This record gives sequence, C-alpha cells and structure tokens, in this order.
Amino acid sequence: MGTPDPARAGRAHPYAPADDFHVFDTTLRDGAQREGVNLTVADKLAIARHLDDFGVGFIEGGWPGANPRDTEFFARAQAEIDFRHAQLVAFGATRRPGVEAADDPQVRALVESGAPVITLVAKSHDRHVERALRTTLDENLEMVRDTVSYLRAQGRRVFLDCEHFFDGYRANPEYAKAVVRTAAEAGADVVILCDTNGGMLPAQVHAVVATVLADTGARLGIHAQDDTGCAVANTLAAVDAGATHVQCTANGYGERVGNANLFPVVAALELKYGKKVLPDGRLRETTRISHAIAEVVNLTPSTHQPYVGVSAFAHKAGLHASAIKVDPDLYQHINPELVGNTMRMLVSDMAGRASVEIKARELGIDLGGDRELVGRVVERVKERELKGYTYEAADASFELLLRAETGGEPTPYFRVESWRMIAESLQDGTHANGATVKLWAGGRRVIATAEGNGPVNALDNALRGALERFYPELAAFELVDYRVRILQGAHGTGSPARVLVTTADDSARWSTVGVGDNVVAASWQALQDAITYGLLRAGVHPADVGRDSGPSAALPGTALVTAS
Repeated sequence: MGTPDPARAGRAHPYAPADDFHVFDTTLRDGAQREGVNLTVADKLAIARHLDDFGVGFIEGGWPGANPRDTEFFARAQAEIDFRHAQLVAFGATRRPGVEAADDPQVRALVESGAPVITLVAKSHDRHVERALRTTLDENLEMVRDTVSYLRAQGRRVFLDCEHFFDGYRANPEYAKAVVRTAAEAGADVVILCDTNGGMLPAQVHAVVATVLADTGARLGIHAQDDTGCAVANTLAAVDAGATHVQCTANGYGERVGNANLFPVVAALELKYGKKVLPDGRLRETTRISHAIAEVVNLTPSTHQPYVGVSAFAHKAGLHASAIKVDPDLYQHINPELVGNTMRMLVSDMAGRASVEIKARELGIDLGGDRELVGRVVERVKERELKGYTYEAADASFELLLRAETGGEPTPYFRVESWRMIAESLQDGTHANGATVKLWAGGRRVIATAEGNGPVNALDNALRGALERFYPELAAFELVDYRVRILQGAHGTGSPARVLVTTADDSARWSTVGVGDNVVAASWQALQDAITYGLLRAGVHPADVGRDSGPSAALPGTALVTAS
C-alpha cells in the first residue's frame, strides 16, 4: 500500500479542478476534533464520498500511524472509493529531533498510507519550538527540510502547515518566515499559514500574508480557526492578499468553536470573487452536501448557517415581503437556487398581505388577488399567534388554515368525538400510560385504546390505531421531532403550552403546531393536523366520516380497536 495510485485519488481526472487554486477540506481530521463528534471509519468513508461529490480538490483523511482508525480509513478509502474530484491527503508531523526522517516510524507511516499528498505540521513559533519540541530553532528548520525532502523523494506531494504561524510571526517574524522559506526550498508545494488559536482579525491576516508572500515568494495557503468569529472572513482576507490554498471544514466543524466553514468560503469564492473552484454544477449541491454531512456526524444542521441554512433565505417582515413580491433580489444577496437552497416566506404576526400572498403561492394555493380574503387570512394569523400559535415553523398547519379560510377545506378525514389519557405510577417505580380515542371515520364509530411510553405517545398510537384500517397510508408516517414551549411561564404548572410536531414519510417532512391549556391538549391538536396534512398531501380521498352522533349514542357496529 506504500505506492500511491494517482488515478484513484483523483489526480489527472478530467473533472479535477485546476491546480492554480486549492479547496482543501479537513473535516475528517481537524473537523473530527469538535466536541461531541466521534467518527467511525464508516462515517469517515461516507463523508469522504460526499466531499468528493461536492468537488473539493483535497480531502485530509487523518493521521495514519497515530491511531488504528485513521490507518484503517486510508486502507479502505483507496480500495473502496473511486475518487472523481479529490485527492486523498494524509496528515502527520515533521520528524522528531535528532532522528533522520527515513528512520522515523510516523514519517514512514505517512508513506505507507499510500496517500499521494501529505500535509506536514511544523512549528513556526519560536517559543513552541523551544518549549514544546524542546529543541533548537536550527534543528526545527532541519526537521522541516529533512522531512519534506524525504517525502518528495518518495514521490509524494507535500503541503506544510505552519502551526501558530500568526502568533509566531508577531513574536519573531524573521524566524516564522525562515520556516516558510525552508519548506519551500525543500520542495513543499504550498506552505499554509495557520491561525491555530483563532485570535486574528481580517486586516491583520491580510497584512501578514501579503508581507510573507512578498518576502518569501512561496505559494501560501490559509488555515483559520473561528475563535473570534472571523474564520471565513480571515480566509477570504488571505485570498485577497494572495493565498491560493484554503483549508476548511464542512459546516465549520472543529476544535473549540470550529474552523473556517467550507460552504460559505466556496460560495463566496465562486459567486463573489468569480473564481472557478468547483467542477461544473457542483455549487448547486452545496445545501444538500452540507445537510448530508450533518446527518452522518449526527448534528442538527444550523438553521441560520449562511447559504445552506433553512433560514438563510427566509423572510418574515411584511416590508421585506412587499419588496420581494416585486423583485426577490431586493432583499436577497444571491438567488438561493445557486447553492441548492430555496426562498421561504414566514407567516407570523408580523405578516402583511404580501407575506400571505407569497406563502400561498409557495403552497400552490391561488388567492386570486382577493384583497378581502388576504386581509382575513392576515387577521386570522395574528389572532391565533396572539393565543400562542406560531406558523413560521409550522407550514403544514398554516396550509390547513389557509385552505379553511379560502373555502377549500377538504372533507374531514375523521371527526373526533372525545379522547382520554390515563397515566399511572406503579409500585415498582415505573409508569404506565394509556389512551382512549373515540372518533368517526369510514362511516363508522371507532373506539381505540393504546398504550405508550408517555401520554402523547399513547394518544398517537390510539389515533393511528383508529384510522389505519381506513387510511393504510398512515403506516408510512413517522413522528421525527417533538418540541414543547411553555407559554406564560408565570402561571407555573398551570401554564398553557405550544407543541411543534414534525412528521415524515418516505418523500417529505412537515411540521404542525398545537396550543392548549396543557401539553397533552396541545400535542393532540398538532397530531391531528399532522395526520390530516399528511393524508392531504398524499392525495388520499377522505372516507365517509359518518353521521353526527353524540358521545352517548350506543350504535351497533361501533368498532373497538386495541392498538399496539
């Protein structure tokens, strides 16, 4: 495995990006250091495929030889992934003091990884050299020279990360630049200036990069941490100063507060700078790739992340909506479709007529320019939000409200007669929850009972048990998120509650809202809306609900259901 296979690693592939500018991703190495992230080899392989699909030029896979997981990843990645765009990069350190590079086991492990590109980390801060490495400044330069030269002789392309470069430059600029010169003279293709502590600001980064470029003539890259919230800005400032290699992580994952976020950096380079850094058509995959990687990492995607967040192109203010109705570009810096995202109009108590009209158009409902109707919907929304409802995160409930107000409310799929929930505390300390739902559907009165691991789960099971015989489509519906907000908390445990429920099937997900005197009542409303909307969007024709009978009616033919 010691000899790299450039074809499999993406080198010379017809879709490989030009070498004059590098997009280098380190999600699998630096990004994996984020608190709460623990990637398996399978996770790393999945993320590598997504990054290659996105079109980055380099994927830093980890430190082979330093831990068994990374060693296994490199072996499997080269055997199992047919890289189309990216080259695989192994990360490691320069040789130890007093040892030849050829004799250093960790340096040999980099060669044995088979990766065609190797990133070495080297000390560029004089205090780190003397206190952390416990060696001399001259020996550190020799460690850089010897390791880069050795790896070049082994046929590897070498990048060198200058750790703590900006802090080191501030303390001893001549020594920091000497590390850069030494690496370049030994054959490193790119020398990356690292803001390891993340304390720099854009103007400072620009000034240092410009000076180092002029004084050394080396090809420079940038690696920015986000401790000041400036990692993306610092990365772009370095590009402005002449850097042609940017190191980033997907969604900004990384140690402490994270690294420069790959997606805003790439979007800015392509859309603001006019640089071609991705293969054709890949920029439109930005949002999909961001969310797909978040799923693998098992972190909820940030709703307010630039370019890819679900709120990145969401508009709430009525003033914005009025302008967007005339021209979407008036309140959007780009067309969201360029990065695979969509504009969303939020409906809330701030909504005006334009907000409702645009949202209705998104939902495929024609309001026909009826100003009276639009005004009635706006007032209805404001009235209900005053009671605690929120529709900006519950599009499905808003669509049901809109259809009701426009006279397009479908025949009910069911009519609830009553529901009841019982919670028991048992002697062994466990709890039992049961629910009974009485409703009409399919021309019959149905009484369903069910148990659950909580009161809401029991009600959900009973409702589904009552309806599945009439609507088998319910079997595909799954509750995927459940959130509770206590309203008017000064009322203590007697406070009303708002519940947001997200439901999904094989092709979509939708959110509904309920407000009630307590959590269970609010949940019941949201669950009813979730089932009604799901059946509606699936195009299911409502079964005959049946005649209106009071709860005391003893009807022959009443169906009794015990749901599991």
